[in-house]
Order: sequence, then C-alpha cells, then structure tokens
Amino acid sequence: MPDSMRDYLQRDTDCEALLECFHGLRDLDRRAFEALAGTAEPLTVDELSERIDRERSTAYRSVQRLMDVGLVEKRQVNYDHGGYYHVYEPADPDEVADEMQRMLNDWYAKMGQLIGEFREEYAREADDAEAAAPPADQ
Repeated sequence: MPDSMRDYLQRDTDCEALLECFHGLRDLDRRAFEALAGTAEPLTVDELSERIDRERSTAYRSVQRLMDVGLVEKRQVNYDHGGYYHVYEPADPDEVADEMQRMLNDWYAKMGQLIGEFREEYAREADDAEAAAPPADQ
C-alpha cells in the first residue's frame, strides 16, 4: 500500500527524495543521478557503471529512466577520425525544478477537484438520508 500523504508530511525528507516522489525513481536511479551530478564533466555509461558499481547494461537502463523523466541529457561526442560516443550529464536544475513545480501545481489542482467532488458526494448522501428519515416529532 502506498504511503499516505500524512506519512509523507511527517517523514524527514531531503531534496533527493523528490526524485523518487515525483518521478518514481529507484534507489539505483537516484545514485546514478547523484554520480552524474557530482562530477565536473559528463560521463559515459562505462564511467557511470564504475561509479555506481553496476554492470554497464544496468547503468544504461538507469540513465534511460533518468532521460525519460528529463533529469539527464545525452550529448554526442565525435572522434576526430570518425565515430562517436555519448556522454550524459544532469539537465539544467532550474528547468527540472520548474517542471516539478508544474507537476505539483497540477497535482494540487487535481486533489482540490477531488476534494470538491468528495464534499458534494457525501453532502448529497447526507441530504438524501436526512430526507428519507421519518420526522423527529412523530
């Protein structure tokens, strides 16, 4: 069962937990993101796999998940004599934060709508029950 909102609010949360909360990332994905963010230069998948101590294919899947949610960007580096390879680096933090803020605003609006529907539904049921009850003075 997922954690309740009350549980989330009572939890001691850090900014890295946002990646898990907003994007449903796994611990390995968070570690991969931290490894990419903790370097001055972009990393290849091979370099990343060494830093997170996982097989290359596992590191690549993690990078793909990070790219899918917009946390990591891929850049092609060309060799002088032909050929290329890819490196990965974190996306712009302001853009990532802006996207998380948009998601939060959308979620807040959706929850507000659901709360309104809840209020209407259960107020209507209470009104229906009150109308069906026999008068109290009989």
